[in-house]
Amino acid sequence: MANADAVEVAVSPEAIAERLAASRYLADDSLATAIFLAIRLGKPLLLEGAPGVGKTEAAKAVAELLGRELVRLQCYEGIDAGHALYEWNYQRQLLAIRHAGEHEIDIYDDRFLIARPLLQVLRAPEQRVLLVDEIDRSDHEFEALLLEFLSDFQISIPERGTIRAATQPIVILTSNRTRELAEALRRRCVYHWIGYPDAAREAEIIMLRSGGVAEATARAVANAVQEIRARPLAKPPGIAEAVEWANAATILEKGGSPWPQAFRRAIGVLIKDEEDLSAIAPELGRIVEEALG
Repeated sequence: MANADAVEVAVSPEAIAERLAASRYLADDSLATAIFLAIRLGKPLLLEGAPGVGKTEAAKAVAELLGRELVRLQCYEGIDAGHALYEWNYQRQLLAIRHAGEHEIDIYDDRFLIARPLLQVLRAPEQRVLLVDEIDRSDHEFEALLLEFLSDFQISIPERGTIRAATQPIVILTSNRTRELAEALRRRCVYHWIGYPDAAREAEIIMLRSGGVAEATARAVANAVQEIRARPLAKPPGIAEAVEWANAATILEKGGSPWPQAFRRAIGVLIKDEEDLSAIAPELGRIVEEALG
């Protein structure tokens, strides 16, 4: 089971949703339920979805509602154990040996150990939440290493012995599904797919996370973004880009650019690919005008 303080917070999916909203993250019932079950069952939470739907933000919000530090392990092609577990600071060890002279020195003391994200969480699981971000970008060997870690929550350091977590850590994994993850890893987790929100919910998110966007502007942005995402774009805009577009258009409008010109001028904060901009440009005016109603 997960630690007692986390269980106290997770009294129900509804309570989770309320606490997340207080952290400016709107979670629907299915996501709130997945988070609730992951905490209560003491299992890792695997969040999959397209880039920009709010997977990493969900992890940040969970850490905030638990009152813990978020430790993020960003995965990439070629990531290895040294970047995830620990490394020895060889330069400091060599300097210490030189300064010690004839005296004995323990070069495997804590001061020479560089704790990477997995070890950081093992040392203080009640104070930290582990985010393994974009696990699908790593290779199968690293995925196997992570699975072993999630099974035992311990690390063996040959020079120091085995370090075990005093309590089971809260772990969240994200994946953009650029490749299939191993079934063994999936079975280890509580799973949830995060899709793009509908227009009404996206307008709520924009209102919640923007710096002073009018409700009508938020609704117009949400409606326009829904249609833009339906196009065959190389890089569909995420929720964060929708919020940025609403903020940018509002700033331009306050500076003298009338609607819908403000939206068209601010399109560079929504669409960030040259080919996508070229594809959407001929219809952008119509999309914005229809969204404004």
